[in-house]
Amino acid sequence: MSKEGKMGWSLSPDVVNYKGMPADRSQTGGWVPAALILGIEVVERLSTLGISVNLVTYLGATMHLPSAASANIVTDYLGTSFMLCLLGGFLADAFLGRYKTIAVFTIIQIIGTGVLAITTKLPELRPPPCGANGDCKPANGFQMGILYIALYLIALGTGGLKSSVSGFGTDQFDEKDERENAQMKYFFGRFFFFISLGTLTGVTVLVYLEDHVSRSLAYGICTVSMTIAVMIFFSGTKKYRYKKSMGSPIVQIFQVIAAAIRKRKLDVPNDIGLLYETTLEPARIPHTDQFRFLDKAAIVEKEDFGSKVLQAPNPWKLCTVTRVEEVKMMAKLLPIWATTIIFWTAYAQMITFSVQQASTMHRTVGNFLIPAGSLTVFFVLAILITLGIYDRLIMPMWKKWKGKPGFSNLQQMGIGLALSTFGMATAALVEMKRLSVAKSAGRSISTLPISVFYLIPQFFLVGSAEAFIYTGQLDFFITNAPKGMKSMSTGLFLTTISLGFFFSSLLVSIVKNVTGTSDGQGWLADNINYGRLDLFYALLAILGVINFALYMICAVFFKSNKPIETDPAVNGGTAEEKC
Repeated sequence: MSKEGKMGWSLSPDVVNYKGMPADRSQTGGWVPAALILGIEVVERLSTLGISVNLVTYLGATMHLPSAASANIVTDYLGTSFMLCLLGGFLADAFLGRYKTIAVFTIIQIIGTGVLAITTKLPELRPPPCGANGDCKPANGFQMGILYIALYLIALGTGGLKSSVSGFGTDQFDEKDERENAQMKYFFGRFFFFISLGTLTGVTVLVYLEDHVSRSLAYGICTVSMTIAVMIFFSGTKKYRYKKSMGSPIVQIFQVIAAAIRKRKLDVPNDIGLLYETTLEPARIPHTDQFRFLDKAAIVEKEDFGSKVLQAPNPWKLCTVTRVEEVKMMAKLLPIWATTIIFWTAYAQMITFSVQQASTMHRTVGNFLIPAGSLTVFFVLAILITLGIYDRLIMPMWKKWKGKPGFSNLQQMGIGLALSTFGMATAALVEMKRLSVAKSAGRSISTLPISVFYLIPQFFLVGSAEAFIYTGQLDFFITNAPKGMKSMSTGLFLTTISLGFFFSSLLVSIVKNVTGTSDGQGWLADNINYGRLDLFYALLAILGVINFALYMICAVFFKSNKPIETDPAVNGGTAEEKC
């Protein structure tokens, strides 16, 4: 450690303690405070996944909703959760800071899970059981309204806190200090492991409680565990390091766009040195020729400055070249961003229609009945196994062969997209087999004579795809973003998840309207035994092939136009170090 590091008061000036005073290295930050923050994310993952993977069965079996409607409710709920990450990130950057954002939105999630526990407990908030003749009365507007309030409070809480947890964990370490940088690597290695453990617990223990004991008890456990986690989080208040807000990157992006539009009739000078630039040399980003229209935001006019001497220019009228280049760097990410959305649409099927498939299949092992939602355990195991094989086998072999420590982030995303496409093709073939059994055995029977383990290949393929996609996206969006917009870039990554879920809802609605009939049949029938879910999966596989081709074009284009890196620490780090 450097001499400065031992003195204590050697942190960056923008790092303060809970009183707003310069933070003392020896009294704040490090592994222990970061671990207190980690608990929030572990419990959030436990609750969110434990609720979402089994929600579709509750909507169908208890609330008596059609299969397509149930799937859309789940995907809309999850899509909203990830979209609200942008709101949480904006509030954290511009107003509240990460600590207060985590605290506020965690409490909102606690309220949401509490309301959900009450909703599933009170008979008045769900329709009566189906009659002996199979007549089922769907939930009324009031009952669904209370359920929506609970779900979207959880979505709001999840979106708000998820956007800040990993960043606040990063704040507890000083990347410039060798010892703390090593601790940060260890922290993020454990971070992904523990959230995966939380996911695993959610899709096994919690789902089992929901199906075989009591949903209200399971959701009550979520409420209590989140309450304990936030109390542990508060206990570290005096030990945390807090970074001063630098303003919202979203506002900065809009300032550049507004200034460029305002000066759209002006010509960019041939001498780039005439453009406005006041950024200090170490932080300056050199000018590039892409997106030349945005350069107009840096053209100097007299009216850009106020009447007072040495007054700073209005940022909505004049921006520095560095600020313009930061926006260009973000714009370069958009083609890759757009072509990774389809993966999360495929992912959405694993927690909606695949769970519905499982609920119709033989799930008994000995005397134990596997909950349909717990089939997603194979999804989680696939992620852990894939990451283990990649870290222990593929990376060392790749380093010996190519001299590089693993695949590039673009290669990882390409592998993930290919695997998910194979996953959807496999799902289509398995569903053809399931439907043939349903046709011969009788479509109306509750449990078809076909093993639920036929679904394992599709869970494993899409799960392995997520291992590559998630890590690849996180690394790509962080390492290729400007230093001051890494939180914004992480939020951009999370919107691919959100839009993937929303696109799933849109696609389900379109297919339902195009192929559906008045009696509830079609590709996505009210009862999937009467539908053609295999054709829907095949459609997703075809879309996956088309999207993969577009991704390859965008990836090649991006490689030939790679943005300039300005932070030396970025070039040598991994995604876990910087998320």
